[in-house]
Amino acid sequence: MRKPRALSPGDRVALVAPASAFDRDEFDRGVEEIRRLGFEPVYDDSVFDRRRYLAGSAEHRAAAIRTAWRDPSIGALVAVRGGYGSVQVLPLLDREEARRAAKPFVGYSDLTAVLTFLTIGCGLVAFHGPMVVGRFARGAAGYDRQSFLGAVCRREPLGELAPPSLDTVRPGEASGMLLGGTLTQIVASLGTPFAFAPPPSFVLFLEEVGERPYRLDRMVTQLQQSGILARASAVVIGELPNCNEPSGDVTARSVMADLFADFPGPVLIGFPSGHTTGPAMTLPFGVQARVVAAKQPRLVIEEAAVA
Repeated sequence: MRKPRALSPGDRVALVAPASAFDRDEFDRGVEEIRRLGFEPVYDDSVFDRRRYLAGSAEHRAAAIRTAWRDPSIGALVAVRGGYGSVQVLPLLDREEARRAAKPFVGYSDLTAVLTFLTIGCGLVAFHGPMVVGRFARGAAGYDRQSFLGAVCRREPLGELAPPSLDTVRPGEASGMLLGGTLTQIVASLGTPFAFAPPPSFVLFLEEVGERPYRLDRMVTQLQQSGILARASAVVIGELPNCNEPSGDVTARSVMADLFADFPGPVLIGFPSGHTTGPAMTLPFGVQARVVAAKQPRLVIEEAAVA
């Protein structure tokens, strides 16, 4: 895996909108937070384009990404928000161009499609981390500053990540390349030229929001029947906010525990990255990680994500 160059204070960060349209006030608050981190956020007016529920045409959205890759003054790309639309830009991106640029790309949710394109499709480390709207816009309440800066700025492993919300579903310990993202996006990619096709013995990170337990069951079952789970050495599951049955009779955690009850490796649940109830941690995808599912469960990032 090729690692992007580490970000430094003063670096220019391109804000790109590959998916849905967004609220301008939230965008402005996110821009100010990125400035407070010491970076220079840059964007052009195309980021404010609208086409129904999308942030402009697929051509304009893809062009913004490619322009940022080609611009030597740009140090990294951060997505504005998720929603829907990232899959539409994938056929318009160039793998070799992405590899030559080797710049950090940060996003989650619908941006899982782009993270998969970069990691599995291009052999590049990418970052499951905060976006401008919803995360940076909320400041410390929206994202975990330490893991974000540690992932994109420090040329050393993040090390042990042991948030208090983390629980063990299946005990054990295993290592592998960390890959994954939002469950709906992973499943939607299967059968396409941009499919989530991880290497053997990888560590799978799964997260989701607002999907009822039977839908989680359906999607995990598809991962099992497609052979994806058989390639995984370990699984780390997110917090799954708003995924319980409205009645409260069936919880997302209980369903996930049942679905992974016979998984041969360690399984953790409750890792706060992506859709979370509090500050979201940043995870580098494409680096070696170790899952320790024991009395003190933790995810250990054993490799630096930037060079």
